[in-house]
Amino acid sequence: MASHHHDHGNGHDHGHSNSDGHSHGAGDGHGHGHDHSHDLEPALQSNLYQQINFEGITTLNEAEPNSGAAIVQKTWDQRLNEQPLLESDADEQLLMHVPFAGSCKLYSILIRTSDSDSAPSTLKLFRNRDDVDFGIATDLQPTQTLNLPKSNEVMEIPLNRALWNGTTSIALFFEDNHSGGEEDVTRVGYLGFKGNFMALNREPVSVLYEAAANPQDHKLIQGLTNVGHSMSGQ
Repeated sequence: MASHHHDHGNGHDHGHSNSDGHSHGAGDGHGHGHDHSHDLEPALQSNLYQQINFEGITTLNEAEPNSGAAIVQKTWDQRLNEQPLLESDADEQLLMHVPFAGSCKLYSILIRTSDSDSAPSTLKLFRNRDDVDFGIATDLQPTQTLNLPKSNEVMEIPLNRALWNGTTSIALFFEDNHSGGEEDVTRVGYLGFKGNFMALNREPVSVLYEAAANPQDHKLIQGLTNVGHSMSGQ
């Protein structure tokens, strides 16, 4: 087990956090008169952090248990923190399954890796598949494939939005890293998602079922008023 000793990498320069984003939006000058504190971090707009089912996240081949979930649970303010860190164990591949609390239309993936050869290179994404293991991920046609560059910064990688309607979960297969097979450990420091979220609200469904069994209640339900009128006008 000592093989997955963590390189804490505290030598990384944290200074770039100050150059990343605090001037965003502050000088928009749109004159709307609203509080600009809401505009300081445009990356938080459309961020799906609050809609991720963290307890449902699974990661295969992670050196440290639950480290995959831990990097997704990092808040935007924690995105440059060196720990927690997701590292692969037996080889360079990682496979994550991230469920959402409802239906999303994904716009982009936010990811921080590194500028080293341990940074993942090929990322294959699968929509609404909770059965993906390494064999399936290798054989199955992915919903979309991304080529990730090396970078110490948080990168926003745009997705083909037409492919990501009605997304309730995403599987991420980090197939290789930038070492060309020389480095067995793949490292990811931060992972996030942006998009639109639609809650799976079941309450209206139950109300409609109850109303269907009680025709006299139709007139009480918005959207079914015409049904009530047509019935009473027979």
